[in-house]
Amino acid sequence: MQLDWTILRSGEQIMYRLRGLYERYGYRRFKMSKFEEYDLYVRNKDFLVSDRMITFTDARGILMALKPDVTLSIIKNTRAEEAGPRKVYYNESVYRSGQGEETFQEIMQTGLECIGELDLYHIYEVIALAVESLRAIHPDYVLDVSHMGLVSGFMEAAGVTEAEYPEVMTAVRAKNLAGLEDFCRRRGLSGTVQALLERLVTTYGTMEAVLEELAPLCVGGKKTREAWEELNSLCGLLKANGLAERVYLDFSVEGDMGYYSGIVFRGFLKNLSAGVLSGGQYDKMVEKMGKPCGAMGFAIYLNELERLGPAQPPFDAEVLVLYDEATDLKDLTARLAALAGQGKRVLAWRQAGGALRARETMDLRGGRTT
Repeated sequence: MQLDWTILRSGEQIMYRLRGLYERYGYRRFKMSKFEEYDLYVRNKDFLVSDRMITFTDARGILMALKPDVTLSIIKNTRAEEAGPRKVYYNESVYRSGQGEETFQEIMQTGLECIGELDLYHIYEVIALAVESLRAIHPDYVLDVSHMGLVSGFMEAAGVTEAEYPEVMTAVRAKNLAGLEDFCRRRGLSGTVQALLERLVTTYGTMEAVLEELAPLCVGGKKTREAWEELNSLCGLLKANGLAERVYLDFSVEGDMGYYSGIVFRGFLKNLSAGVLSGGQYDKMVEKMGKPCGAMGFAIYLNELERLGPAQPPFDAEVLVLYDEATDLKDLTARLAALAGQGKRVLAWRQAGGALRARETMDLRGGRTT
């Protein structure tokens, strides 16, 4: 008997579609406990959305936390000597509060991680699966991409120190030209340098168009040149496979420079202001945890998808069976079992259907047999 997709909520339908997508590309499910030792998170709290966690002391006297993140657990359980990249996906709930929020939420996530010696193909594969994931959820989507090498390369060329990165990136994330202009004025930076930094705020468009526009600015420094070449190669692969149309370059996409080392990205759906997908390369995070290799992945926040509204099946039942006190219950139960055995969704109702929607109605009231 085939699965009746109409009985699943929209989030469940999406989760199963994505699970099939990831497994077709060799990803295997990662299942974890709801708890991890608190020490894992406190040592990497800057990697988390919030450092507030729900904690308790277990019978061993060890402080545990209800998991606020999945990626850290996957890194912890990855052996650095594994042959080839470790490719896993997950469907897990995490428990955390947002920045400045007092209450905790249970947030359902699905996503994937690719950890190991990554080459251009693996980077493409993760980005392509992010695009395919968004497309599987809703046809009207956008994936915004940035590159930490290009961003930091521009700031180095402008003479911005690492200590000043957070201030500049705050203006870039907010697309705040006035804030960036104020920074340049206080630092006494020239108009040419200010114009270079402003490109981080104003740049937005398809990868192909923006890369062509930025090419003259990326020939000098080694960091910007390598980042541009990687993005250009990625753009070519996406275009060759029909996935480039809705992928845009946007340097306001967030990525903590202490953890992310290359491409970062965020996915959006029409009518949802908040992003539903986020990810990137986090080589620095893996190295910090004692595993010097590459890593890249993304998470999809299924809770956000509830704002799209539930999936509405066209019918409440395929067969609505009406009965009353005169109906032979042996006949009723036999008919229902036979219909359900055929894979049909049936509903027994003691009164007229009213607002119920059904493909067909079987009326057994008054002792009818048809």
